Amino acid sequence: MALPSAARVLRAAVRRCDPPSRPRSAPAAAPRGSSPAAAGTGPRPGPPRPPRGAERSSPPPAVDFGDAREAFRSKSNAELLRGLVVLGLCAVEPLVQHNRELLQLCQRVLGQTLFERLMKMTFYGQFVAGEDQEAIKPLLRRNQAFGVGAVLDYSVEEDLGDGRSRTSAAEKEMGGAEQREKHYQARQGFGDHHGGVTGARTYFYADEAKCDQHMETFLHCIDASSGSSEDGFSAIKLTALARPQFLVRFSEVLVKWRRFFHQMAAEQGQAGWAVLDTKLEVEKLQESLANLGIVSKAESQQWFTAKNVGTSGTVDLLDWNSLFDSRTKLSRPLLLPNRKTGQLEPLLSRFSEEEELQMKRVLQRMDVLAKRAMEKGVRLMVDAEQSYFQPAISRLTVETQRRFNRSQPIIYNTYQCYLKEAYNNVTGDVELSRREGWHFGAKLVRGAYMEQERERAAQMGYEDPINPNYEKTNEMYHRCLDYVLEEIKHSRKASVMVASHNEDTVKFTLRRMMELGIHPSDKKVCFGQLLGMCDQITFPLGQAGFPVYKYVPYGPVNEVLPYLSRRAQENRGFMQRANRERDLLWKEVKRRLLTGNLFSH
Repeated sequence: MALPSAARVLRAAVRRCDPPSRPRSAPAAAPRGSSPAAAGTGPRPGPPRPPRGAERSSPPPAVDFGDAREAFRSKSNAELLRGLVVLGLCAVEPLVQHNRELLQLCQRVLGQTLFERLMKMTFYGQFVAGEDQEAIKPLLRRNQAFGVGAVLDYSVEEDLGDGRSRTSAAEKEMGGAEQREKHYQARQGFGDHHGGVTGARTYFYADEAKCDQHMETFLHCIDASSGSSEDGFSAIKLTALARPQFLVRFSEVLVKWRRFFHQMAAEQGQAGWAVLDTKLEVEKLQESLANLGIVSKAESQQWFTAKNVGTSGTVDLLDWNSLFDSRTKLSRPLLLPNRKTGQLEPLLSRFSEEEELQMKRVLQRMDVLAKRAMEKGVRLMVDAEQSYFQPAISRLTVETQRRFNRSQPIIYNTYQCYLKEAYNNVTGDVELSRREGWHFGAKLVRGAYMEQERERAAQMGYEDPINPNYEKTNEMYHRCLDYVLEEIKHSRKASVMVASHNEDTVKFTLRRMMELGIHPSDKKVCFGQLLGMCDQITFPLGQAGFPVYKYVPYGPVNEVLPYLSRRAQENRGFMQRANRERDLLWKEVKRRLLTGNLFSH
């Protein structure tokens, strides 16, 4: 059975889906018999926010990221000291480099009970909210009292060895591999997509039952978010819900189809044009398709109907992508020219019946999660992953947005701004949401897979998909962000999370919001940082009334050790770039010491 049948499954699932309307989310309940401040260990929340009617008329307040007292007002003395110790240790290269071995050694020497106590006093306490849904509620309520929401993530990971993960994630069926794009070929050393990743959780495919277990975990996480955080988010990963081989193969198809569009654009003198500016003349395109022997002019006329191209007589990339959906109705595979050999090759490889079932199942899992999120008043954030998975992940996410973002943004897609294609990806999806009338929801990140992506590209001989340096990634981030902010100003049907620990990026966002007249009470722009990092950014934003969230992991101590290992590595790189947070922590500790509050707090 050909892969086109899988795309028909996709469309059938879209037609069957009729999502319910989303109920209004109820405010998070305060702890019984106490004020919100009682959930903490002494610090008091900031002043009450103005009445809802007055919020929009008043100008947004200024935010000071250098005021240590305000930045850490939510923290107890013990939490301040813990932060100093943990973030300081994360900057020590030998400790971070051998952190897994050291954690295992401590576990053997101290025994399980003492080891868990030590972890909760240090790394676990800094970066993880608690062991289960009940344990995390005090922290979430305290943060909420200071204006900080939550993106919940059940962070239990499978810390598998190279052999097991490589066997399950890499393709076992290599038929036709020599014809496949290098970017989308399996390679033993990269079958484990965990290697070289320090900033994002990864999953390993075992079987469909395991994917169902991951779905149940995500459902519990959605329920926890609804029960403990007002207007919160829940994070999911599609590699937890689908077979990686399917995502890789589907990604290759999407990229080939898009690349052929740009090849035709070059023939019409539009090489290098921006995605939304590139428009192919239909008559010339039909002649090219006939000359290449792909389809006759009579056949191609069935492609380019008035429904597909309107009255303009041109086709842009979004029109072209919709043609891909209609082309999947053909019984014979579509042949496209190989740029290197000049030979016609099938665009779509063959899918087995089992793989078709996998396609149906991943769509069903996404549908179940999205419906639960709507019912619970929670927004669903689909995390980005490696570039050889990402085209398929983005396509499936956009399909879900089309169904569930009709009246408000429920599903958020993630865009990695270290990718060279980031701006094209953002602008294309924004334009699609405009044409189809749904709400665009995005999380902008810099990216978590740079080391692995560069190594894989070098070893397998394809172009590095990552921007050449950090400065170029910053430029891309701000360019993508500015485009979405402009869309918010003009249409009000877009929302964005600025997921960044970069103070300059946050200041850039605040300045552009002021210039464009986007008020924090509009709740179109929100900010996000990881729990245990950059509190000097998060809490001043929350106190000033800006929507801001902590990415909140939770899970049993032993089962989140791989996550803690990565946090240590990520903090090492972060601390090497800037010591601002540690300096502010010291400043607040000294202030409390000099005022006599360090031991009485």
